Amino acid sequence: MIRIFLLLLFVLMNINAQQHSLRGFIYDENENPLIGANIIIKGTVYGTSTNNDGYFIFENLELPKVVVEVSMIGFVKFTSEELDLTENSELEITLTQSDYELNEVIVTAGKYKQSIKDLPVSAEVLSAEFLNKKNIVKFDDALRYVPGVQVTLDQVSIRGSSGYSRGAGTRVLTAIDGIPLYTGDTGEIIWEIIPVLDLERVEVVKGAASSIYGSTAIGGVINVITKDIPNKSLISVSTYLGAYDKPSFSQWDWSNKYRTFNGISVSHTNSITEKLGVSFSLSRKEDLSYRQGGWFHRYSGYLKSKYNFDENTSLTLLATGYNQIRGNFNFWKNLNNALVPPDGDQGITVPSERYIMGFSLNKRLDNKFSYKITGSWYRSIWSDQSESDNSSNSNLFRGEVQTDWNISESLKLISGTELLWGEVNSNIFGNPNSSSLGFYSQLEFQLNRQIKLFSGLRYDLNKLDTLKSENSVSPKIGINYQPTETTAIRASFGKGFRAPSLAEAFTSTITSGLVVRPNPQIKPEYNYSYEFGINQIISKNISIDAAFFQNDYFDMIEPAFEPGGQFVIFDNITKARIQGTELNIKTDIEFINSMFSINHTYLWARDLINNKALKYRPRNLIYLSLETNFNYFETRIDFRYWSRAEEIDDQLSRVVADAQSRVEVFVTDISLGANLFQIGIPGRINFVLNNIFNYNYVEMIGNISPIRNISVNLDLLF
Repeated sequence: MIRIFLLLLFVLMNINAQQHSLRGFIYDENENPLIGANIIIKGTVYGTSTNNDGYFIFENLELPKVVVEVSMIGFVKFTSEELDLTENSELEITLTQSDYELNEVIVTAGKYKQSIKDLPVSAEVLSAEFLNKKNIVKFDDALRYVPGVQVTLDQVSIRGSSGYSRGAGTRVLTAIDGIPLYTGDTGEIIWEIIPVLDLERVEVVKGAASSIYGSTAIGGVINVITKDIPNKSLISVSTYLGAYDKPSFSQWDWSNKYRTFNGISVSHTNSITEKLGVSFSLSRKEDLSYRQGGWFHRYSGYLKSKYNFDENTSLTLLATGYNQIRGNFNFWKNLNNALVPPDGDQGITVPSERYIMGFSLNKRLDNKFSYKITGSWYRSIWSDQSESDNSSNSNLFRGEVQTDWNISESLKLISGTELLWGEVNSNIFGNPNSSSLGFYSQLEFQLNRQIKLFSGLRYDLNKLDTLKSENSVSPKIGINYQPTETTAIRASFGKGFRAPSLAEAFTSTITSGLVVRPNPQIKPEYNYSYEFGINQIISKNISIDAAFFQNDYFDMIEPAFEPGGQFVIFDNITKARIQGTELNIKTDIEFINSMFSINHTYLWARDLINNKALKYRPRNLIYLSLETNFNYFETRIDFRYWSRAEEIDDQLSRVVADAQSRVEVFVTDISLGANLFQIGIPGRINFVLNNIFNYNYVEMIGNISPIRNISVNLDLLF
């Protein structure tokens, strides 16, 4: 009897531990394999994507029954019936093309894969194809075409979250594959470090995201996602050449020459073994600039490597950086010499080196639970030859542990811990250090097929050198309601906060005639963020997304002259309210094979203490685009309008001549591209004409934005 019992127990244990596998192919309606389609097993942490053949595989599944979800940009999301798995189950799935990208999958909003349609907040996605067609050289140029996003020189603002703080701090967290990219000294985003040609897509999440990302995400998050490593060898060469037109006025023509810009990038990607893949690129870029002192020479590199220990464990290494020397242009000399800096700024060079290295270890323990450990090191070195001879050498170290727990098919919990340590050695900020510690959790509950609820909470403790420690609790709640397949309604409320950067607290320098002093009394700022939005497909050819938002800021940090007007400090100067609406319309014009979109953002940004508009926030932003395809030719027209900023730093008129000279912005760009594969050449060529009417305008006072320029870029694959 005992032997029979032990035999039955052994059989039952083996049945319970039986391993299953699921493999298959994903195709489009023309039976072409889809590369990079996302496949998840619903209610678990299992997820993968298709390779170059459209193939996917899940191994060692301890699940007898599964529901499979497949999504990809430009296709209707697929959800299977419940499948009974065997030891070797196979599946073939055909995705139907979608006119609108409601089912785009992003990872930024909740730190895991979610469909935009299911979010409680507004989000946008820029594709690598868009970056290529526009010949984007410096990444922030791409953000100028994102609805609700404004770029003032090199400072990004989402829905009016930022004005201009001269390179100190940011209210929008920017990351590469989830690794934050702000520096350890100024806390700014260095756009040049982002490897544009190695990106898969760009995800933009609008509104306060401090409940999961902590400080600097008070206005939103921009996450650049790098390309996956394919399973075959690929070499690509990308080169471009361009020139600026002559200025509109002869007195502005300081060089009597056409100023040029050019660059070349070479990349190689390959799966060395079944477990190890590597991708790297090297670039050289040069711009002689339409402005005297606006030139640069830059060399940059990028490396990504992934090793799969087994089907449940992987390690990804990432590194990107550059070495650059550039001129210096802070403000114009005067309006008659708008492309020339003041005499004291001429001849200054600014060498800099920036590198970031990081890793991500992903481990899946079972079908319900996984964790990820990430770490990074960001080194920034720069100096200038100004009257103060400023220089800084900073290091920022970051570590994070994140867990992903599918408690049930309808309940998901994301939790994590994040630690940062920064150190600076400089003559402009002193030698301070900084540290922060954060704990966060976010819960997602699928109440029924139509309603999804979200709640999140994060606690942060921040310390800036000799300043008092500050702590903050950032909650967030949200709801997504989909009464029909073509309607998605969203609403959210959250609290955000931002600790001041070391530069805002400790800067002591003189630059372009401005005297900047430290402020040891500076405090963190915080806000309350509200949003209500709806995404509606009107018909097969028309979709609309509309949102209302409000952000109430307290202890808002802005640069300002001290009462005597002798010097500038960063201070908690005001209480502010930013209200607005955002309307995005997309329509497919089938008879000319075109896609047209129009985006309008209205901002009512007020300083509630002084009862006036916030600085550098245009009230209206309008973006239009029309893209047309003719066989293997493509054309695109983009138009941008910003209303005239109502308020600027009036006191800058003391050091910037003609500081009040600013206008509305009307800029039109056009591009023409051709797919060379059709004629047997493995590549693509693009012609881009920016600012075709040579319209003169400023984003920041005393700075003429790029004049008309033309470029051609050629991409070849081997």
